[in-house]
Amino acid sequence: MRYYIIAGEASGDLHGGRLVKAIRERDTAAIIQAWGGEQMEQAGATLVKHYSQLAFMGFVEVVKNLPAIFRNIQFCKKDIEAFNPDVIVLIDYPGFNLTIAPWAKKKGYKVAYYISPQVWAWKEGRVKKMKICIDHLMAILPFEKDYFQNRWNWEIEYVGHPLLEAIDQAQLYPPTPISTTRPIVALLPGSRQQEINQKLPLMLAVSEHFNDYQFVVAKAPGLTEEFYSTWQSQYPNVLFVTGKTYDLLRQSQAALVTSGTATLETALLQIPQVVCYKGSALSYEIGKRVIKIKYISLVNLILNQPLVEELIQYKLTVPALTASLQKILSPSPARNTILEGYAKLRTLLQQEEPASKKAATSIIALAKK
Repeated sequence: MRYYIIAGEASGDLHGGRLVKAIRERDTAAIIQAWGGEQMEQAGATLVKHYSQLAFMGFVEVVKNLPAIFRNIQFCKKDIEAFNPDVIVLIDYPGFNLTIAPWAKKKGYKVAYYISPQVWAWKEGRVKKMKICIDHLMAILPFEKDYFQNRWNWEIEYVGHPLLEAIDQAQLYPPTPISTTRPIVALLPGSRQQEINQKLPLMLAVSEHFNDYQFVVAKAPGLTEEFYSTWQSQYPNVLFVTGKTYDLLRQSQAALVTSGTATLETALLQIPQVVCYKGSALSYEIGKRVIKIKYISLVNLILNQPLVEELIQYKLTVPALTASLQKILSPSPARNTILEGYAKLRTLLQQEEPASKKAATSIIALAKK
């Protein structure tokens, strides 16, 4: 069978890589063409475009890059028609993928969506269009199945969270040691240039208040060495590592983490964290008026409680980050509470069969219909 998969971000590439592997295990004749990154390519997909060419965040930033986005959409449609897949698999990345989905449905392609768009947070009206153009929707957050069933009368599949696979696989082997004798604080500033530019300077400034700790930055795999060179020269005592995020977290005492998938990865690896978010002023003002969620971190959203501290926009300052980090670095009631909450989180996400394997089975069945 022929599969066309679209993932537009680093997290989508991570989950897409495991999905590609699971599909190929079940369909040994699978031919897979994909938008994604190194994980999907290494798993056996032919890469069409790398996600580093696609990731635009924030309302203002998206508007600025509309010409590039429209060019990518047109290229994608032509590439799909040339490839002629048995099924199109969309992974998260809703701004782009929910433009491709209705077009694909009109053209007669079967459409599966792995990792449901977070319509419960904003743009809820998208669900009406999704019901029409998506043949099979797969969710990875436990509350999403009830949301679609009760609010929209739409039977979808909850497959569990794919991060559990990646975390469990990583923990089978000892981590690559970080060269330091001091306890480590991990800095995860994100995967996109825009978000890194906003948050990494603040995170690095915090390092100057903790001389007894080694701060280590997890670099985004899709960005060049030159992008980080200025910060590396300004903070020679801070280490920078590439492709070793899990190894880094497993050896850390605590972490400063950009909101997104990384907050959940950090939680599943049992590392106390402070969640950071900062966007352009205009994007933030627009966002807070249209996004309908109590929390920005997946950890707090899934547990429906403020387990980990979130420092958002104007509250994200060096003094605030310093104070918040201090609370969770050494044994304390705050640190213990976080670790207890993480155990509950894993229980909520765990399924009998890994998410990528359940998703692959459903996708192949759809392709064969």
